[in-house]
This record gives sequence, C-alpha cells and structure tokens, in this order.
Amino acid sequence: MSDNLEINKREYPSNFSKTAIVICLDGSQKEYLEEASKSNLTPNLDKLIASGENLLVHSAIPSFTNPNNISIVTGQPSSVHGICGNFFYTPETGEEVMMNDPKYMRAPTIFEKFYNSGSKIALVTAKDKLRTLLGNGLSFDDERAICFSAEKSDQATKDLNGIDNVNDWLGMPVPEVYSEGLSEFVMAAGVKLLEEFKPNIMYLSTTDYIQHKYAPGNETANKFYAMFDKYIGLLNKENVSIIITADHGMKPKSKEDGSPNAIFLQDYLDKKFEPNMAKVILPITDPYVVHHGSLGSFATIYLEDKSRVDSVVNAIKEIKDIEVVLTKDEGCSTYNLPPDRMGDIICMSSEFMTIGSSEDKHNLSGLNEPLRSHGGLHEREVPFISNLKLQNLDTSKQLYNYDAFYYAINGAL
Repeated sequence: MSDNLEINKREYPSNFSKTAIVICLDGSQKEYLEEASKSNLTPNLDKLIASGENLLVHSAIPSFTNPNNISIVTGQPSSVHGICGNFFYTPETGEEVMMNDPKYMRAPTIFEKFYNSGSKIALVTAKDKLRTLLGNGLSFDDERAICFSAEKSDQATKDLNGIDNVNDWLGMPVPEVYSEGLSEFVMAAGVKLLEEFKPNIMYLSTTDYIQHKYAPGNETANKFYAMFDKYIGLLNKENVSIIITADHGMKPKSKEDGSPNAIFLQDYLDKKFEPNMAKVILPITDPYVVHHGSLGSFATIYLEDKSRVDSVVNAIKEIKDIEVVLTKDEGCSTYNLPPDRMGDIICMSSEFMTIGSSEDKHNLSGLNEPLRSHGGLHEREVPFISNLKLQNLDTSKQLYNYDAFYYAINGAL
C-alpha cells in the first residue's frame, strides 16, 4: 500500500500562547495503553483522552527510531529530511555509518524555525544518538534552548546543551541505558522544564527497552505506563497543548521455543547466487542492540551488478515470510524514501518475522526474553493522542505521527 503522500508544506502559526508539547512514546502501539487502562493504571491519560482525541495514525517507513523521530521534528517524510534509518551504507566508499550526525539532515527542524523567530525550545531524549540531530540549528548561548539526553545527562554543559549539572538539578542519577529509568528521567525532566524553563515548544522522546521485552498487559509493561501516566498528570495543565504519539509499534517476532523468528537474507542470497554478489543492510542497526540483536522487519539490498536486480527480486519473492519486495524506484516512490540512501531492492517481512543479514553476524546473547521488534508495515500504526479537541482535522487524508507538531502548535493558539 502506498503512503500516497503530499509533501508537507503547512504554515506553522507563530502567535500561540500556550506551551506546545509533543511526546514520542517509543515503541508504543495502542494495545499497551489499552491494557494499562483496563487495569486502571492510567487515570490521567484516560482523563486527557476524554477531553481531547485518541486517534491512530501511520509512522514513516521504515518504522524505526531515527527516521520517525526526525520526521516528527521536521514535519516531513524521509524523502525530504534524508534520515531513512538508524544506519546506512555508502557504496562509493564502502562505509557503513550511523545516521546520527546532523550533516545527513536535509531539512531544518521545527525547533530551529521557531528558535530563529524568538521562541524558547526544550528537548529531552532518552538516548544520546538522537540529541545532535534534534538540536541541529539551535544556539545555546542566549538561554532560549535546552537539549540533552538522559543517557549522558552528566555530560551536559551550558555551552553544548544549554544546561549543566542536570542530575543535581533533577535530583536523579544517570539512569541505566537498558532500563525503564531512562524514559522516566526524560518525563521527569520535562515536568521540571515546564515549571522552571517555561518553553514555548518542548519535545520528549523516550526509549523502547520495555516494549522490546514485554508484551501489552505484562506486569512490567503496565508498570511502565503507570509511570508515564503519573508524569502526564503533571504535564497536562491549562496552558499546555499535548500530542502523544510514537515512532513505531512493536510485534512479537519469536518461535514457540522463544528463539528469534528470522530470515537471514545474506546467507540465503549467498547460497542462491554466489557469495557477496548482494550486500544486505539492516537500517535497525545502532549501538543499542541488546534488546533486538539488529533484527528488524526492514532491509535494503545493494547489488554491484544492477542487471541482476530482477533475478534477485524474484528469488526473494520465493521466501514465504518476506511480504514486500520492491525495486529502489518502486520502494522510494511508495514509501517516501531518499533513493540515494537506499539499496537497489527494498524488503519488509511479515508480521511475526524479522530479517537478518548473516546468522553469524548477529549477537543474540542479550535476548533474555522472546524477541519483539519492528521496522515494517505491521508496526506502523501508532497512537496520536491530544489533550485538546483538534481543530481543522482533515479526516479525508492519512494522518501521520509527523503531523504532531502542527496540531500541538495549533492547539496552543
């Protein structure tokens, strides 16, 4: 199914009087919130929804963290802003690099635009991999911008982040990166920034460690959403417009015995053709692989011999649980991806399957729970919750998570 997008050319009003807050609740599909609500663990969120909106929208494809966070903060798909994964490959140089450097961005953030017009901006992210991208274009020398990560909160400085001594200020130590505490740190910082810094625009981005490990309704998952609910109660004030969305959902991707359900596509192609004729790249790859082992539901494939694209496409179509196989042109057109950062073939797996490269390249030792992961079409449906009734909502068009700031800012008028 095509995203069938029109590139977002909306005008953002500059005369809003409330604080506009967008929260990216990483890895959260609707079932997490529904199950916690059934157990009466989210009274603040339930109250917020009753007075506002509770919608379902699409994420950008691939349904990974970096492309969706950057889509949310630019209001654009990857074809415009250029960040199409956590990781990408450059055939000309043979380099495989992380997409966490602002030099890879091709569009300004909403924060940069509003900062340049005089607004105060506050950004807090769980993992540091997003911090430099989110803060691109901001200056920290005039006390109008703050941007830091929970992961490296102890390293924040006035010059680089607009704030120092974060842990003393918040009264919380640096949290473990693989913990619920990383997300709680983000939410607690958001509450304190709202009270003391009083930003015009604030973005809070959590981590999906809990969602990778625990299904909706699980006691640990419910505890996470109860924690989140506590902070929503503190953020949902009269002078605040809030949109809560997610970068992607999460689905179980394991066999009955608990082992990962994966197609190792590099191994398959090496056997089907000759070794190294194709290069499989997994854009889920990042430094934080303990909870997913670099197994996601999206892959792109580079071929040195472009004349073999059709034969490789046909070979991949023989694999039962790879349900989307498109050429670069087809895939980029359908899902609004930048062609120069995609391989010759784009693949997505079925709902409960992941795609790996070579089996011996995946370190799965950290998977002490059955694998849950994301990246494809089945993890693209995410919540879009507002504490206010949305005005001028166009229900004739597909709504996306990267419409969040448009509606948060309009709700702040």
